[in-house]
Amino acid sequence: MAIDTRPTDLRHPDSSSPLSPSSDTPRLSTRDRLVLFVLCAAQFMVALDFSVLNVALPALGTDLGMSTSALQWAVTAFALPSGGFLLLFGRIGDLFGRRRLFLTGLALFGAASLLATLAWDPASFLTGRALQGLGAAAIVPTGMSLLTTTFAEGPARDRALGISGTLLSLGFTIGMIAGGVLTDALGWRSTMGLLTLCTVLVLPLAPGLLPESRTPERPRLDVPGAVTVTGGLLSLIYALSTAADHGFARPDVIVTLIAGLALLTAFAVVESRSAAPLVSLPMLRRRTVAWGNLGGLVTFSMMSTVVFVLTLYLQEVLDLSAFRTGLVFGVQGLLSAVAGTFAPKVIGRLGARRTLVASLTGQGLLIATLLGLDESGRSVWLATAAVALASMCHLGAIISYGLTVTSGVPDEEQGLATGLVTSTQQVGITVGIPLLGVLATTSDSLLAGVHLVLALDAAIVLAAAVLVGLGLRTRRTASGAVETEPLGSR
Repeated sequence: MAIDTRPTDLRHPDSSSPLSPSSDTPRLSTRDRLVLFVLCAAQFMVALDFSVLNVALPALGTDLGMSTSALQWAVTAFALPSGGFLLLFGRIGDLFGRRRLFLTGLALFGAASLLATLAWDPASFLTGRALQGLGAAAIVPTGMSLLTTTFAEGPARDRALGISGTLLSLGFTIGMIAGGVLTDALGWRSTMGLLTLCTVLVLPLAPGLLPESRTPERPRLDVPGAVTVTGGLLSLIYALSTAADHGFARPDVIVTLIAGLALLTAFAVVESRSAAPLVSLPMLRRRTVAWGNLGGLVTFSMMSTVVFVLTLYLQEVLDLSAFRTGLVFGVQGLLSAVAGTFAPKVIGRLGARRTLVASLTGQGLLIATLLGLDESGRSVWLATAAVALASMCHLGAIISYGLTVTSGVPDEEQGLATGLVTSTQQVGITVGIPLLGVLATTSDSLLAGVHLVLALDAAIVLAAAVLVGLGLRTRRTASGAVETEPLGSR
C-alpha cells in the first residue's frame, strides 16, 4: 500500500507557533500511563541489553572458555538478528497484529535471557544471545508502533516519545554502570538474569493493557523484499561488527560488506516493482522520512562512537577505574533524563524539524569541545560536562527525529515508519564504532587517535545538521498550513 505523497499538513511538528499551555502538558489517564509503562519498560530492557554485558565479557570468557577473539560474538550474535529482522517484523506486525508479535517477542526475549543466564558452554550462550536479538527485533518496531497508534499525534505523542527516548538513553547508560556493579558483586550471569527479571515484571501486564492493531487489509507479504533486506542488513551488520575488532582487510568482512550492499541495492529494485512493498518508496520520498532518518542515523552512530572512545580515554590515558568511568557516564544518564522531561516542551514551541537541527548542532559543537582533552586530571571534568550536555542534545535529536519520521503517516503504515526509525537506531549504533572508533585503537598514540575521531565525529554531526536543515525546509500554503515537499519536487 503506497502512502499518499501529496503535501501533508504538519503544523504540529514543524510549526514555530507555541502550543497553548493546556496542550503543552497533556493529561494521561491511568490506563494510558500503564500502557506507556509497559511499552517503555520493554524498550528500556532492550536498550539495557545493548550495554549491560560489555564490562562482563572478560569474566564471561574465562567462565565459558571463550577466547578473546570469540568474545565479539557475544555482541554480534545479538546485533545480527536484532538489526537484520527489524523491517520484516515491523511489517509482519502491521499485517497480522502488533500486539500479538510484541507479546511473542517479549516471551522469546525472556526465555532467551534465561538460557543465556544458565548457559553451560559457548554454543548455548550464543544461542541465547541470538534469540534475545530475535525477540528484540519483534519488540522494538511493534512497541513503537503501538505507542504511536495509542497516543494521538500532537502533545500526547510528544510526551510519550519523550519518555520512551529518555528510557532508551538511560537503558544504554545504566547498562554500562550496572554491568560492572553486578559482575563484581554477583558474576557475569547476573547481567543476563537482570534481563530475565525485567521480562517477568513486564510480560504479565501487557496482554490486558495493550490493544490489538493491524492494517484493515491483508495484502500478501513481500517475500523477495523480505529476503533481500534481511540478508542485506545481516551481511552489513556482520561486516561492520567484525571490522570493529579485526579491521576491514579480512576476507569475510570484504565479502559480506559487498554482499550486503548488493542485497540492499536489489531490495530497492524489488520494492520499486512490488505491488505490496515491504517499504513504500513513496514513503522514502517524503522529506520527513528521508532527512529525519539521516539525522537519526548520524546522532546514534556518532554518539555511540564518542562513548566508545571516551571509555578508552578515561581508562587507558587517565587510568580511571571502571567504577569511576561508570560515574562519568552516570552523569550523562542523569542529564539525559532531564532532557527527556523538557524535550517535548521544546518541540512544542520550535517544532520537531527545528529541534532536530538545533539538537544536531549542539551535539556537534559540544563534541568539538572534547578536542581540549589532554593527559591532565582536570580533563575528567571537561569530559564529564561535555559528554553529558552533548547527550542532552542527542536525546533531543532522538525524540525529534522519531516525531519527524512518523508524523503524518497513516496508522496502518506506522509499522513501516517505525521500522525505519528503529532500523536507523540499530544500524547507527552498529556502524559508528567500526567506521571511526577503529581509528583510535590503531593510532600510534591513543590520545592522538581519540582527538582524530572526535574531530571527524563533530564535523559529521555539524554537516548533518546543515543537510537536514536544508532537506527539511518548509513552505506555507495560502491557507497557512505547512507543507514538506516530497523529494525531487521543486
